[in-house]
Amino acid sequence: MSNRTANYTAFYVVEPFSESNLGASATPDFLYYNQLRAWKGADSAFPFVDAHAKTYNVRDGSEWETLKKRLHDRLNVSKNIVLFLSANTKNSQALREEIDYGINTKGLPVIVIYPDFKEKTDIWCSTGMRKQVSDLWDKLPKFRDNMDKVATLHVPYKKALITSALKDADFKVQTMTKARLYYYKLN
Repeated sequence: MSNRTANYTAFYVVEPFSESNLGASATPDFLYYNQLRAWKGADSAFPFVDAHAKTYNVRDGSEWETLKKRLHDRLNVSKNIVLFLSANTKNSQALREEIDYGINTKGLPVIVIYPDFKEKTDIWCSTGMRKQVSDLWDKLPKFRDNMDKVATLHVPYKKALITSALKDADFKVQTMTKARLYYYKLN
C-alpha cells in the first residue's frame, strides 16, 4: 500500500472549472473546501492534508482522461474521502468518478460534511438519520448506492466536529472500522 496520508476532498464545481477565475468563488462547495485549506493555513495542527496539493494541477482545457488520471493519482495517496454534500451539489462526471474509484477501487472511508447543517441534531435524531440529510444522498446516486461498502461518518459543518472526524482512526483506510453509517452521538 502506498503512503496514504492525504485527505481527498470531493466537492461539486461547475464545469469547466478554473480555480483562478470568479466562477470558482461562485461555487459554494468549492468555498467549503477552501475553508479547510484556510483552517490549515491558520493552524498547522489542523488535521487536514490536502490530496489536491500532492499532484500537478489540471489545466482548464484538459481532456477527461487527463483529469481522471489526476483524480486517481490523488485518491491513491489518500487515507479517506472528505465529501461536501449540500443543497448546491450536483451529480457531475468528476464527482461520480471520485466516489466510484475512491470507494469501489480504493476502499476509502468517507467523511461526509453537510454545510447546510451546523449541529449534530441537524444530522441525527432519536429516530435516526434526518430525512433532509438522507434526501441529499439522492443528489449523488453513486455515493448513495455504494456508501454501505465503507465506513461513512456524517458530520455537520462545524469546525470542532470536522477536526474530530479528520483525526478519527476509524475513518482512515489503514485502520477503518466496520463498513456502515456513523454519526456523532447526541449529548
